[in-house]
Amino acid sequence: MSIFSDNLRYLRVKHNMTQQKIADELRIPRERYAKYEAFTDPPLECLQKISRYYHVSIDLLLSFDIRRVPYENLIQLEENRILLPITVDNDGENKIEIVGTKAQAGYLRGYGDPEFIESLQRISLPFLSHGKYRAFPITGDSMPPHKEGSFVVGEYVERISDIVDGKTYILITKNNGMSYKRLYKQDATCCIAHSDNIIYEPFEVLYSDVIEIWRYACSIATQEFEKDDLGVQNVRDVLQGIRQDFSALRTEFKLRKKD
Repeated sequence: MSIFSDNLRYLRVKHNMTQQKIADELRIPRERYAKYEAFTDPPLECLQKISRYYHVSIDLLLSFDIRRVPYENLIQLEENRILLPITVDNDGENKIEIVGTKAQAGYLRGYGDPEFIESLQRISLPFLSHGKYRAFPITGDSMPPHKEGSFVVGEYVERISDIVDGKTYILITKNNGMSYKRLYKQDATCCIAHSDNIIYEPFEVLYSDVIEIWRYACSIATQEFEKDDLGVQNVRDVLQGIRQDFSALRTEFKLRKKD
């Protein structure tokens, strides 16, 4: 048995359909369809037909046990691009899951697994409402004044088109993992991620590489700010400016040497 076979059988039963009826809809013999529910993966063309018929993405059909979430919620997700399991309390209120430092490494594997999300610690912030929130750890010094060990609470962004230039977001991507950056749209395929610490170079983020996006909602500092914290950043800015000036002088020297 495979996840795909289990999903296929679940969807057929969910729609109260017989194997013959589904086979007729897909325009294939019933015996061939029965193999797909048992042990055989269909060719791409048939897989596309099944995906369109049930309005469930191929990625989810092949890789996620869709019995774990309500089907009605699943088909409402935009292109089923992201499956977002959440935890609620006894009153039905969404809780804010905390992705701790230890859980951070496993988040790329477990972000779509309700059991993994259920295992995370949770908090409630009454001043945050009308959205789904999750807290992520800050690493490094690329986004001052947030210190390493602090947490940024992000509000889940359902659509890429909802990104606002110049705002900060938690990005979960296939290649870069988890990062907190300021985003600027580039074109229909990508955006540019900037660090507030100018020592770090901006980089391109392909929308096709994005797994989740969370818009900054608030932050939780776990260390007290020192009075000269911002002064440290000013020193870095000065050093960066010196480096840029030196690079410009070196370029000018090379050009004069050629002349």
